[in-house]
Amino acid sequence: MDVSIIIVNYNTISFLTNAIDSIFEQTEDIEYEIIVVDNNSTDDSKTILTEKYGDKIIYLGLSENIGFGRANNEAAKIARGRNLFLLNPDTILLNNAIKILSDYLDKNAYTGVCGGNLFNSDMQPTTSFVTMLPSLLQSIDDLFCGLITIITFGKNKYFNYSNKDLRVACIIGADIMIRKELFNNLGGFDPDFFMYHEELELCYRINKTGYKIYSIPDAHIQHLEGKSISDDYEKIKRKFHARLLFLYKTQNKINLFIINIIYCLSSFIRFLIFSILQNKDKKILWYEICRLNIIPHLSSEDKKKNRDNRYF
Repeated sequence: MDVSIIIVNYNTISFLTNAIDSIFEQTEDIEYEIIVVDNNSTDDSKTILTEKYGDKIIYLGLSENIGFGRANNEAAKIARGRNLFLLNPDTILLNNAIKILSDYLDKNAYTGVCGGNLFNSDMQPTTSFVTMLPSLLQSIDDLFCGLITIITFGKNKYFNYSNKDLRVACIIGADIMIRKELFNNLGGFDPDFFMYHEELELCYRINKTGYKIYSIPDAHIQHLEGKSISDDYEKIKRKFHARLLFLYKTQNKINLFIINIIYCLSSFIRFLIFSILQNKDKKILWYEICRLNIIPHLSSEDKKKNRDNRYF
């Protein structure tokens, strides 16, 4: 089999059926299976999926919500495809993206992961990849408003506007096409990450193996994610702690110390700027981030809370 399409569901049935419908409508000339792994949803997902699709999909129900990464790991254990396509439930395929991405992996032996261009609900370009993983260099880049990224990638800093493949640091978790053998050899996603940054950590390890990661502009997918998180403190906190966990796993103590200082400084500067500009939403956002920056390090208890899902 060519591709195993894995979709993690947690009370997203209203999005999920549209995503699955788009797979059936757009995907052709390739052998695939669809695995829906359910994180103990309470929205009657199993009944709805069974009635609508029957044996056209594989339903893997879990007894608890174990998060995005671990759920994908469970689905990968039963996947039969040589390539895995990790797809968010809040997506809609706009063309034969699965074949385009799978074919790219098959034709490029040194590519381990690829993904397409993502469009938001208004069909405008949205974040499709990361050009720089969290690190000392990325923190310096952030402090200077992305100057290094702009010099290196130009306007292709989060979306591939070119007509050719583009090497990037990480594909956003909404549409990751990865070799199953590589995924298994790396042990899948790190189970310490419950939500956010799990794809960054996986891509960090993939880059260390020598495999490359590419953005493929011919594959088009709509990603119906929320447009703003300015009023969602819990979401900000989850992302902040996931970022800290990533840094503690990948950086030495000296780099960590410098990164934390730079991040505190850049966050406070943004808070002051948006206060002066009287941009209430952005002011609140960076105020909350500044509050989180008061925490000097991620303790072992924080890591345990991350794993045990008490934050999320």
